[in-house]
Amino acid sequence: MPANKYRVAVIGRTGKGNYGHALDTVWLKTDRAEVVAVADEDEPGRAAAAKRLGARAAYADYRQMLAKEKPRIVSVADRWPDCHRDMVVACAEHGASIFLEKPVARTLQEADEMVAACEKHHVKCAVAHQTRYSPRAKAVKDLIAAGRIGDVLELRGHGKEDRRGGGEDLMVLGTHTFDLMRFLAGDARWCFARIAQGGRKAVAGDVRPGGEQIGPVLGDRIAAEYGFDGPAVGSFLTHVAKAGPGARYWLEVRGTKGMIHLGFGALPPAYLCEDPTWMPGKSKVPWQEVTSAGPGKPETLTARDLDNGNVWIATDLMDAIEQDRQPLGDLADGRAALEMILAVYESHRQDRPVELPLTNRRHPLATG
Repeated sequence: MPANKYRVAVIGRTGKGNYGHALDTVWLKTDRAEVVAVADEDEPGRAAAAKRLGARAAYADYRQMLAKEKPRIVSVADRWPDCHRDMVVACAEHGASIFLEKPVARTLQEADEMVAACEKHHVKCAVAHQTRYSPRAKAVKDLIAAGRIGDVLELRGHGKEDRRGGGEDLMVLGTHTFDLMRFLAGDARWCFARIAQGGRKAVAGDVRPGGEQIGPVLGDRIAAEYGFDGPAVGSFLTHVAKAGPGARYWLEVRGTKGMIHLGFGALPPAYLCEDPTWMPGKSKVPWQEVTSAGPGKPETLTARDLDNGNVWIATDLMDAIEQDRQPLGDLADGRAALEMILAVYESHRQDRPVELPLTNRRHPLATG
């Protein structure tokens, strides 16, 4: 650990994504860092954030903050991604590593520029995909690697399927699903998707602006399929559910020897059934809860750890700086999740499967 604490600054935008999912207050939970400054264009929000974080300085302009305070780490905390590209590039140019809220950007072109800036200036960028850092997710990954469910055949995910079902759900919640798919199965190689609006195939006239400045979105029902190396195929479904919105927000992994259910978050629910028929009611093979210690073992973590998702990311980011490695969930991983999202639109636009990585780096819904 460095002799001095990491100088941390926070960028938020009150009323425009605010401070994300606690990407500001996470630094108060570690003795390795000190929040020295905050930037927020909204004056009341800026004052409140400075008081909340104990920051000595507060700025309306984040660029001025970066130049004057010279932080080692910056939380780009606002949830809206429309300014993520400019903020991340500015942080990189000032030599600051970044803790970035998801989704990372609106387009692959923006994400490419962010990755290039971080590489050029040799800074790290960790993305707020908490589940990737969960000890339970690691336990699940270890089970898969050990062959407990055999060869992976399917990964099945849903969005929250609330009023945002369709395009907005795809962007806002799908980023977690696709990051987790990649964490467990590696890179997706192709995507084939169909999008519906009001029970018919969605067309260009159905494109609309997404909420929270996420860019254009399309459809109220999306069915997407992805190919991974080997026999594994992933699927993602989102629609505006009339019943049970949010109830299916998890990832199911099916293999030749069994299946796993895994939720999202710092300590997500996780269950294993070692039944190759995938019919546990018929075979009477019991489901086992998977804890951080493994299947059927008592959980060694406590309820306090439910709040530690961001702490684990922040700690890993500091370790990555000191060890000169990439964070466990870095900006390239965030870009890959975004690519799986935008591949849905590219496939629908071309009416065929598309290969990944995508050739088109613009937003497919803005492509004529």
